[in-house]
Amino acid sequence: MGKQEIVAQALKLDPAERFDLVDQILHSLDKPDPVIDRVWLEEAEKRLAANRAGKVKGIPAEEIFGKF
Repeated sequence: MGKQEIVAQALKLDPAERFDLVDQILHSLDKPDPVIDRVWLEEAEKRLAANRAGKVKGIPAEEIFGKF
């Protein structure tokens, strides 16, 4: 079955089933990578330690994003 046939079959599904199908496909593309997760955890821990030690100063969200 080719891509166009799969799409045609998917479009015959009711909206809830199509949503579930899309959700499953998207989740299959976003698999966790333990190496990347470890690197980000290490970076977050370094930043937290620097903040707690007073080596860096936080910027209020309002200054970055403006008033909501």
